[in-house]
Formats: sequence, structure tokens, C-alpha cells
Amino acid sequence: MTAEPALGTHRLRAATAVAARTACEGGSRWIDTAPNYGGGTIHHDLRPVLEEFPAVRVATKTGFYTRAQGAEAVDVGVLQAGLASARHSLVPGFLDWQTRRSTTDLGRADIVFVHNPETVGHGDRDRLHTELRAAFAALEELACSGLIGGYGVATWTGFTEDAFTTPELLTLAREAAGPGHHLAAVQQPVSLVMAHPITRALDGHGPLAEARSAGLLTFGSAPLHGGELLDLVTPELVEFIRPNTSPATACLLAAGSCPGLDVLLVSASTRDHWNTAVAALDDPLTDTELRNVLDVLAPR
Repeated sequence: MTAEPALGTHRLRAATAVAARTACEGGSRWIDTAPNYGGGTIHHDLRPVLEEFPAVRVATKTGFYTRAQGAEAVDVGVLQAGLASARHSLVPGFLDWQTRRSTTDLGRADIVFVHNPETVGHGDRDRLHTELRAAFAALEELACSGLIGGYGVATWTGFTEDAFTTPELLTLAREAAGPGHHLAAVQQPVSLVMAHPITRALDGHGPLAEARSAGLLTFGSAPLHGGELLDLVTPELVEFIRPNTSPATACLLAAGSCPGLDVLLVSASTRDHWNTAVAALDDPLTDTELRNVLDVLAPR
């Protein structure tokens, strides 16, 4: 079973509304975004499309902010002036303010991811976990009020650099809110460049397997590694992954076949791009085929 394709908006090369409408019309059940994407305007751009497709679920993030958003946060007193230049904060009051703005701008938020929390602490796990627990507590209040559906963690290197594990995130959520917490999802890069999650999932271990076991949704980001992967894969590797396919199809297929992955985020800008993603995930690689691909990349 492959992951289902969904629209990721970080690296869209077309107008946000056009890409979002194309994905929604093509069957995307999720749109993933963040308030700092698109220079800070993306939530406003998505709102009309989300109103057209009320069944599409929305995941956004909290933590990063643009320069203008940081200045506004300082003006309203939720961010200290000396911290605004950092462009990232897990201060609970700021997360509450930013998330409320996001839900107003988008119209809804089914999941709010704490965005790259490993940015905090510079390797100090105790400090990071303390700040994450406080962040979870702030988001729990919003979830309990019905403003958001739940929350999660979207990370770039947090799992691979041992900043936290899925069981530790679950523990922090229970400490913040008890057994009825609203921790709902995790997101991390999954690709042939960042293949460690695939390797561990094939062995039944790691954050994806642990999240699936705990009933959390799992999102894979950057399956084409920001587009760079298309220039890295050789014709021979593409043919090995799936004969007679394109580099994009082969790379998406490898990422989307990762065990335990529910949603694969694709920054599809056109209908052709979206159709390519859907077709790529229609016929998954077997675990054996996926292992063989990883062995070609990094022979054991």
C-alpha cells in the first residue's frame, strides 16, 4: 500500500490558488502549508480554494515567521523584540497567537504541526523537550476549545539527529494533557536522498512504524528533495526502480512505497504534475523491491 498524494505548498512554482484547486479537483484529501510560506501570504491565497472544497483537510504549522509577522508579534506583545530576528519561536503565547491567526486566515486547521522544533536548544535535549511540552500544552488548549483538530511535529532532522523519538513525543503530550491528548501526526522528509526513514520502516522500526503503532498519521515531505533529486538519479536507477517511467515517477514511487507512510506531500504546480504523482503511487513497490533500490544506493 502506497501513501496517498497530497499537496505540499512549500515549493510551489505556480500560483497557490491554481495549484491548490488542481490538487483538490484531482482528489487530494490534504493540503499542507505554513504561515511563513509564500512570503507570509499563502494562507490568504489558500482560503478561497478551501472554501470551495470543505472536505479537504488542512495541515499548517507554527514556529517560523516572516520578518513582518515577527514585527507584528512584537507589537502585540507575544514576542520579545530581541527575539524577533530569530524568525522561529516556541514561546507558548506566540504559538497561540500565530495559530489563532492561521485558523482565521485559512478558515480551519485540522492539524497544526510544531515546525522544526529541533531548531531550539542547539543540541540541548532537556531544553528542547521542556519547550516542546509547553508548546504541546498551548496547542492542547486550542484543540480542546475546538479551534484546531489536533497537533503534531513536522521536522527536518529531529528524528535523524536524535533530538526526539516518537515515543518521547507521545510522553511529552501525555505530560502536557494526560492520556486524552490531541497529538495526532508526525511529518518528516522521505526520499531517496533522505532514505533513513525508509530503511528503518522496512525493518519495522523507527518513527514511522512507532507513529503508525500509536495511531498517529504520518506525513512524508520533500520526496523530490526540493527538485534536486531529479538531477541526481541516473537513467539506470530510474529503470531499476520501475522500467519505462520518468525520474519524477520513480522517485515519488520509491518514497510513497515506504511502509507506514500515510501521506506523501507533493508540490504539484500543474495538472500534469499532479497526475504524475497520482500515477506514481498507484502501483507500489514491494518491500523487497524497495530494499533492492536502497541496496543499489548504499550497498551493504
